[in-house]
Amino acid sequence: MENLPSILTPDLGLLFWMLLAFVVVFLVLAKYGFPAILNMVDSRNRFINDNLRKAKEAAERLEHIKDEGESILQEAREKQAAIIKEATATRDAIIEKAQEKARVEGARLIEDAKAEIESQKQAAISDIRRQVAELSIEISERILKDKLGDDKAQMEYIDRILDEVTSK
Repeated sequence: MENLPSILTPDLGLLFWMLLAFVVVFLVLAKYGFPAILNMVDSRNRFINDNLRKAKEAAERLEHIKDEGESILQEAREKQAAIIKEATATRDAIIEKAQEKARVEGARLIEDAKAEIESQKQAAISDIRRQVAELSIEISERILKDKLGDDKAQMEYIDRILDEVTSK
């Protein structure tokens, strides 16, 4: 055992001084070091807990914002559907109004055309009657001139007409 170094088999005096140095270092550390270390550990623990709490609150806010965003999107979709429905109804009403106006205008144009045609027809009939009357008078005039060319024929014709009128 004599060969072993003295650090592995310390004598009593060395052991005493080592124990005394350890107790002094331990007391100094217990008085000044451990409280500082514990304060730093507690501070770090509070910091971590604060950050975890803030992260949880942020996650909750994010979830709330997500839900709120979904409700806003749903509301926007509903408004969009209502606007599209209203626009479709307005379009249909405008189309219906335009079609009705076109029908009324078409009926009016047809009536105007019929009236114009009737007017032109009456004017044509009137013109034909006038022309027929003029032609008849002209023909009658020529016939009468031919038949009643002298005074004797005229007197006989007048007597015959008077007899017909009086006999009625």
